Amino acid sequence: MYGELLMESFFELRIYEVYPNKMSDWIKFMNAEVIPFQRKKGMEINGTFIMNSSDKFFEEGGERKMHSEKKGSTYVWIRRFLNQNHKKKLYEAVYESSDWIDYYRPKISELINLNTIIVHNLSATEMSLLK
Repeated sequence: MYGELLMESFFELRIYEVYPNKMSDWIKFMNAEVIPFQRKKGMEINGTFIMNSSDKFFEEGGERKMHSEKKGSTYVWIRRFLNQNHKKKLYEAVYESSDWIDYYRPKISELINLNTIIVHNLSATEMSLLK
C-alpha cells in the first residue's frame, strides 16, 4: 500500500497561525512573493484561504448541536504533488535554496508562528473535483 502512495498524486493542506494584526501583511507577502517564488520552482498551488470560523458538532441531551468559534488568524493553503518523490525534489528546490534560507524564511518567521504549522497529506477520492 505504501508503495502505491509513493506513485500517486496527493495534496498538502497546510495550516498556519498568523501573528496578531499580521494577516494583511502575510497575504500581501504570500501573493506578491512566496507564491510566485514557489511556482517558479515548480510548486502547484491550488488554493489559499483565511479560516473565518470553525464549527464543532456534538450531541448533548439527545440533541445534535453545533459550537462555532470565530477565527481570522489562521491561513490555510493547498498544494498538489505528483508523488512523494516529486514532493521531496520540490521541497529541496524551495526550502534548501539560499533565497529561501536567507530571504523568505526570516520574513516568514516575523509573520507566522513556525511552531504551529500543521501539514496534512491528502489523497483525492473518486468524487473529488481536485485530483
